[in-house]
Amino acid sequence: MEPVVDGRGLALARDTGPEIDVARLRVALARLSRRLRRHELAGLTPTQLAALATIGKTGPMRLGDLAAAEGIAPSTLTRLVTALEDIGYVQRTADPSDARASTLAITAHGQEALERIRTETTLMLTASLELLTPEQRSVLAAALPVLEQLADAQGAVGRLPHLL
Repeated sequence: MEPVVDGRGLALARDTGPEIDVARLRVALARLSRRLRRHELAGLTPTQLAALATIGKTGPMRLGDLAAAEGIAPSTLTRLVTALEDIGYVQRTADPSDARASTLAITAHGQEALERIRTETTLMLTASLELLTPEQRSVLAAALPVLEQLADAQGAVGRLPHLL
C-alpha cells in the first residue's frame, strides 16, 4: 500500500482513526533517538554501533549478509569492518565453505562494549521516564505494542531515506 502524501511530498496518516500529526511524531522519534545515541558510544559511529549490534544479535555472519541487513554499500562496509576490527570488537575469518568470503563474529571485547552501551542507554531512559507522571507512563506503556509494530513495519515498507 502506497503512503498518502500531501502536495509537498510529505507522508500523511491515512484517515482510518484518530488523527496523528505525522510531522510531530517524526520529530519526537528523531529527538528521542538522538538522545539515546548521545552517550559515549565506545568510540563508534551510529552505523558502526548498528552493525556491531547486528553481528552480536545474529552471531557470525558473512560480510554480504551484514551489508544487506544494514543497507550498507560494499565500500562503506569495508571501512566499517576494518574500524571494528582495529578496535577489537569483531574478528574476521575466512569462510570455510567459500574461500572468497569472510565471516564476522563479535569478540568478547565487542560484546562488553555493547552491554555497556545498552546499560548506559537504559539508565538514561529510565531516568527520563521518572520525569513523567504515572498517567503518562501508563499511556506510554499502552503505546509500546504499536511503536514496536511501527518499528517492525520498516522492513515491509522498505528503507526510508534518513530525513530525520
